[in-house]
Amino acid sequence: MFGAKAVYLDGKLVLCFCHGEEPWHGVLVCTDRTHHATLCADLPELAPHPVLPKWLYLSAGGDDFDRLAARVVELARRRDPRLGVVPQPRKRRKKRARPV
Repeated sequence: MFGAKAVYLDGKLVLCFCHGEEPWHGVLVCTDRTHHATLCADLPELAPHPVLPKWLYLSAGGDDFDRLAARVVELARRRDPRLGVVPQPRKRRKKRARPV
């Protein structure tokens, strides 16, 4: 997923750890927009991702990244109901007809 390490819990995509150039250098918190306000109230450093605004983002460039990322992981470990999205099933590709 975007060159990231994805974390699935109970069939839901919960977190993506990205190690690339900004804005792909940090933790994507996979959640519904309905939960953004409460999660941002708990962790003000979270913000909608600039490319995928349906998810929240914690940049690794922040001074307190390790502590904040550990808090996000702990929310996931506790199965916080605000975290996680059910992934859409992958569409099968149509096979091309081969010339005879």
